[in-house]
Amino acid sequence: MSPFGGWGMLAAFLAMLCCRGSNEKVFEGPEHLMVGFGEFQVINCTASCTDPKKLVLETHLNKTLLDSQAQWKLFRVYNISKDEELLCSFTCAGKQETKVFNITVFYPPKQVLLTLSHTSVAVGTLFTIECMVPAVAPLEGLTVTLLRGTEILYNQTFVGTARFPQDAVVTHHTTAHREDGHHNFSCEAQMDLRSRGGGLVHRVSDPQRLEVKEPEPNYQMVIMAIVIVLLLLFVTFVFLCFVFSEKWRRGRTGHYPVQAAWNRLRRSHRAQPL
Repeated sequence: MSPFGGWGMLAAFLAMLCCRGSNEKVFEGPEHLMVGFGEFQVINCTASCTDPKKLVLETHLNKTLLDSQAQWKLFRVYNISKDEELLCSFTCAGKQETKVFNITVFYPPKQVLLTLSHTSVAVGTLFTIECMVPAVAPLEGLTVTLLRGTEILYNQTFVGTARFPQDAVVTHHTTAHREDGHHNFSCEAQMDLRSRGGGLVHRVSDPQRLEVKEPEPNYQMVIMAIVIVLLLLFVTFVFLCFVFSEKWRRGRTGHYPVQAAWNRLRRSHRAQPL
């Protein structure tokens, strides 16, 4: 069923039919209609005179007569898959007249698919949110909104009037925060064709949850820090060993080089034979 015209037009027509006075003009539906691909549309074929002859709706599509009176007939037209012109023809006072209904087919958002690049991330980690609305047309009037809970993270309104269906994709990069784990992520697609004689279609994706963890320690940096500390301790130990060894050696030979030389000279003199 078309969300824009089918049942809505039928309900409006029947309401006005029941409530109108005897001198009021019968409700006439819009002559420019937007219909979802493969859906049906209710067409009100109304003559311009009170006693028309041969009041018919000309179309190659399957149709069913829902209701009728002398001045109008209400039809349901099925399986509309492309742009069509429907002709409502009738004869008034011997003159044949026609009314043209221009139907434009659109492809409404029937699915909204949300994808998180990660289901579990650490605080401060970059992750990506992607929303895809498959096979929609026209893109003009389509707005895709990314949500965290009820908060809008990002939205994008598309442009383009191509009649063929295409995927609408929105990508947003963001950084994980601790509060992200307390909200659902979702995506909304809204197609607004009211300015073109259509209506408003709204679809929402299934919600997704993001697990947010505290950042893990960098073990490689810890190991490097330990190695550097041990290396510094080793260098310090070697340096201290050298200093104490030098002091010990000097303690045995004397602290002053002149005194050490004098002692060596005396020992050499005593050692010479008489």
